[in-house]
Amino acid sequence: MQSLRIDLHSHSTYSDGVLTPAALIERASNNRVTMLALTDHDEVGGLAEAAAAAREAGIGFVPGVEVSVTWAGLTVHVIGLGIEPRNAPLTHGLAGIRLSRGLRAVRIAQQLDAAGIPNSLAGASRLAGDAAVIGRGHFARFLVEQGQAADAKTAFKKYLGMGKCGYVAHQWVSLGQAIAWIRGAGGHAVLAHPDRYRLAPLQMHALLDEFKQHGGQALELYGGRRANPLPMLRLATHFGFSLSAGSDFHAAAQGPADLGDIPPFPDGARTLWQDWEVLRSAA
Repeated sequence: MQSLRIDLHSHSTYSDGVLTPAALIERASNNRVTMLALTDHDEVGGLAEAAAAAREAGIGFVPGVEVSVTWAGLTVHVIGLGIEPRNAPLTHGLAGIRLSRGLRAVRIAQQLDAAGIPNSLAGASRLAGDAAVIGRGHFARFLVEQGQAADAKTAFKKYLGMGKCGYVAHQWVSLGQAIAWIRGAGGHAVLAHPDRYRLAPLQMHALLDEFKQHGGQALELYGGRRANPLPMLRLATHFGFSLSAGSDFHAAAQGPADLGDIPPFPDGARTLWQDWEVLRSAA
């Protein structure tokens, strides 16, 4: 199992990624990825295309989604893996989140206009293409395109991050609601990149305790290829969570990790996927 190249967190043009689902699978194949999950933000529209491409490429495919959550005033993300994409409560709930995303995009654009950066809504919409979700990533790409920032990270730091001129506070769904949708759709609930939230130890324990109480099952240990996995490994062991892994891939030049670019798990680590049927044909 440890020799398999597994990536359970990636994005396509159906949210804020730059590759179509089929092109994402092609890149995963070129990177020798054995099993891939497509986890677009609050959107499952790309799963059918990705699944078909994965079958042709001989890659194990896991249908997924990344749900936006507000917890204690903080935005966190919960990944659903192995979901049934046609589950009605899940699809209806995600549609509501996408609607709220659209309203937030209008407010972001208004604030960027007031800061002297015009036409950002049109620019972000153009970069989103046919995506049902317009997110901050599209605004970041627009700002880079306009020469306002050198890269997406700088765009967030200067314009889109908390306290900046393009930042809009937003109320997403609750942690319990997101997990209920995922579990109700037959999926596994994974807390995405928990080490990015920069929580004090007591806050992190509170988040993980609530995550477990609502039925959360795993922590993403290597989201974005974080350097030191030991703190999350200890927390997973303490709370009885399995471990998941993903690159959080959006684009080749964006983020610290490419598809499948995930370090080996520590020996004896309990992984989310070790009993999954999809792996039996890939092993």
